[in-house]
Amino acid sequence: QVQLVESGGGLVQAGGSLRLSCTASGIIFSLDGLNWHRQAPGKQREWVAGISSGGDIYYKDSLKGRFTISRDNAKNTVYLQMNSLRPEDTAVYYCYYKQNWGQGTQVTVSS
Repeated sequence: QVQLVESGGGLVQAGGSLRLSCTASGIIFSLDGLNWHRQAPGKQREWVAGISSGGDIYYKDSLKGRFTISRDNAKNTVYLQMNSLRPEDTAVYYCYYKQNWGQGTQVTVSS
């Protein structure tokens, strides 16, 4: 059974940083890619970034330069480093793997 557990969210002032973590179980982590999505209040969930098993990285265009995705296969964990945060980054951030979602972690950026 696939389980994805996110952590690292919180309240931060604009311009601040957060690092989100997603720890996976029930998969052969090193063989698969994972993605981050987010859902802001009143908006549809959107894709944020993804990383393949081989380390290929992809970002939503508007987030390039501020967000960095990485993975640690030894810890079965994918990270999302978010810098220069803006109020519009406020959302619940979700880890996604093959139709499986984590429970999400809330990120709130105050102006």
